[in-house]
Amino acid sequence: MSTLADRTIAALRTNHDVLRVRVTGLSDEQLALPSGAADWEVAQVLSHLGSGAEIALAGLRAAQAGAAAPEQDFNQRVWDRWNALSPREQAEGFLAHDAELVAALEALDAGQREDLTVALGFLPDPLPLAAIAGMRLNEAALHSWDVRVAFDPSATVAADAAEVLVEQLSGGLAFLLGFFAKPDTLGGRQAALAVDGTDLGLLVEDPVRLGATPPAPTGTLTAPVEALVRLIGGRLTPERTPASVAVTGDVSLDDLRRVFPGF
Repeated sequence: MSTLADRTIAALRTNHDVLRVRVTGLSDEQLALPSGAADWEVAQVLSHLGSGAEIALAGLRAAQAGAAAPEQDFNQRVWDRWNALSPREQAEGFLAHDAELVAALEALDAGQREDLTVALGFLPDPLPLAAIAGMRLNEAALHSWDVRVAFDPSATVAADAAEVLVEQLSGGLAFLLGFFAKPDTLGGRQAALAVDGTDLGLLVEDPVRLGATPPAPTGTLTAPVEALVRLIGGRLTPERTPASVAVTGDVSLDDLRRVFPGF
């Protein structure tokens, strides 16, 4: 039976393979196109993913070796180096470093996937491997969409990644909603939304939570799971919203877009 770590790593592999095909062979002009991430060109998104892969792999290797996490300034030094690369180098660097990270995760045996914990500088305690892989998938799946939507306006988050991310964000990674969500934009209003067609609920309060369907919902969010993931990630802008998405009850879809401004 596959574990959450297994499913997350498998989704990371699929995400990498799909994005590799999209990125390979892009011209300099295409790398300079606006992406789905505000103010970032395609190459800048790839640079962010590539530097993130390098940082994540360093943390994973340290955990495997029982060593201390990389020094506090490590991340900044990596970002500075990647920011100095040309767009072509950023794209090629992403392909190499993301492949290395995914391969390293795939190489972990069942015991490591279950027991390994990885320290992150901005959290007080190490996280289990499933959560670490989930954080990478959250970043990789949404930024993959940022790249792909530059070439395909109908691009979506892959179904396998979306399903895993909903499981992660309603479980061990629920704390991430505290970083993403801005419930104060509603001026004190709250809502308990049932997500139509699922057993999920989106509780718009402080803190915002994704979990089980509330016993007394005050409204309904009708959306494909991938659109729910993009909403939480701030990527469900009006021009990128499927016609099937609707909200009833105490808040509107525009309200939810303000709650989830993106990153």
